Amino acid sequence: MSEAKSIPGWRHLYSGKVRDLYASEDPADTRILVVASDRVSAFDFVLSPGIPDKGALLTRLSRWWFEQLDFPNHLAEGEVPEAVADRAMLAQSLEMLPIECVVRGYITGSGWAEYQESGTVCGIPLPVGLENGDRLPEPLFTPAYKAPMGEHDENIDFDRVVELVGAERAAELRDTSLAIYARASAIAEERGLILADTKFEFGTDADGTLRLADEVLTSDSSRYWDAAAWESGSTPAERMASFDKQIVRDWLASNWDKQGEPPALPDEIVERTADRYRELIERLTA
Repeated sequence: MSEAKSIPGWRHLYSGKVRDLYASEDPADTRILVVASDRVSAFDFVLSPGIPDKGALLTRLSRWWFEQLDFPNHLAEGEVPEAVADRAMLAQSLEMLPIECVVRGYITGSGWAEYQESGTVCGIPLPVGLENGDRLPEPLFTPAYKAPMGEHDENIDFDRVVELVGAERAAELRDTSLAIYARASAIAEERGLILADTKFEFGTDADGTLRLADEVLTSDSSRYWDAAAWESGSTPAERMASFDKQIVRDWLASNWDKQGEPPALPDEIVERTADRYRELIERLTA
């Protein structure tokens, strides 16, 4: 993983697979600087090279979505340092909740794999006869426990969410996630896009108010499909051509046995992925 950039006035706190976090060197300033890099990850590995302008594109999309959603978020007042102005957000310091709030409106990915085995998604029974990429009877809240660094996140049921955060907060997370998904899905449909699934992260501020945090409804945290292709496609690949790093995942799955370090991404794969990120933003925000 590349080293985090040095930013005058800010102290590096932590680097994840994609984002770098900084704290102000002013002890009285409790805000956090969240910087999105161009790094791309798949199968729990950070790959090389990165996707050009990915950090700026994801930041722009998160900011746009925060403006569309009528819900408190983590954005804080102030000017972002010029060196990272296009790919950073100033955020309130929050107590982050250990839940990834996943909402699925369509069946695919790990949900499809589970459904083929047991007829369920995250333990929730579904009607027989669904095909990969089909719309679910209603959106499902399928949370995951955010595992400590170096470990895999774990799909959990609602009862486990209650154990982790309490009944009232668990219900708030579920209901809020489903409401935000419904709002975002309607906006996407107006632009000829399907929001197949997404994940939200939340934290609480000093007053205990629940706030939407991290990134929101980006190509890294969500699956978007072209609605016309989904309607007319005759194969799963045609129906579910996504606006994210699926191109990277598919190439890696075909060219790497998941042993040792992953190979470098070819220029063509990098360029195609970057084009899909740009196309999504253009279609959503035009």
